[in-house]
Amino acid sequence: MKQRSFYVFETSHPAVPACYVIVTLCLTMAAMQPVLIAISLIGAFAANCCARGPRSTLAGLRWQLPIIAIIALFNPLFSASGSTVLFYLGARAVYLESLMYGLAMGGLFVASTLWFMAGSRMLTFDKVMALFGNVAPVVALMISGTMRMIPRFVRRGHQILAVQGAQGVPTAGAVDAVKSRLRLSSVLMGWGMEDSLEMADAMRARGWGAAPRRTTYTRYRFRARDVYALTGLLLVAVLCCVLAMVACSQFLFYPVLSRLVVWWGYVPYAAWMLFPAAMHAVRSRRFA
Repeated sequence: MKQRSFYVFETSHPAVPACYVIVTLCLTMAAMQPVLIAISLIGAFAANCCARGPRSTLAGLRWQLPIIAIIALFNPLFSASGSTVLFYLGARAVYLESLMYGLAMGGLFVASTLWFMAGSRMLTFDKVMALFGNVAPVVALMISGTMRMIPRFVRRGHQILAVQGAQGVPTAGAVDAVKSRLRLSSVLMGWGMEDSLEMADAMRARGWGAAPRRTTYTRYRFRARDVYALTGLLLVAVLCCVLAMVACSQFLFYPVLSRLVVWWGYVPYAAWMLFPAAMHAVRSRRFA
């Protein structure tokens, strides 16, 4: 199948998309605040719609929404903290604060996964190798392998579920659904370990590590426009980090859920997260 064009950082030096992807992942995984998580989730969803297409991205909601629901529902069972009791499960109280924290954790997990998938299109294998191949070749190989792992696992998960459906594996009940997902996880783990062994053998057969320096498929030059782009990204990244720290310090899940208020600091943060989708929209209209 032909890969969809993603017009984001395609003509830039690899340091520019690497800066954006690293900062975005750090902001997403470190900012435990509902509004910031929602903004990151929307930005990651929009970026994946541009990179993979709306149909493929919407199809991913079949596993993303259940994961958010599972984390949100299971967190109160393991963390009975808070002050607002919703109901009781036997002798155990379920608190609103624990439920909201689990919901935020689920959204954070899905947002991070989506950014990994979008980042694999912005920071391709050849760009990773060109950026880190001679400085830290093992790290470069690990990064590129990790960026490819999550999209591949998602595709293979769909294939396994399709095979289970063709075989008539029951998934109607709650117990059957859990068994199906556990079987899916087991197959994916085995598949992943097998791929790791095959990749290691293939790299050894191709002479990985035999030469002190490696060549790259594409030679990237660090030009003046890359300096300007990287400087601008770093300045906005510092601003977003400061805004995220302020937002997180003003919001608490425990012991009482804080109130969310309208704040101007969400605007620059949203601009950062929506930048890939906006850049793709502008450039695709230009090239149309």
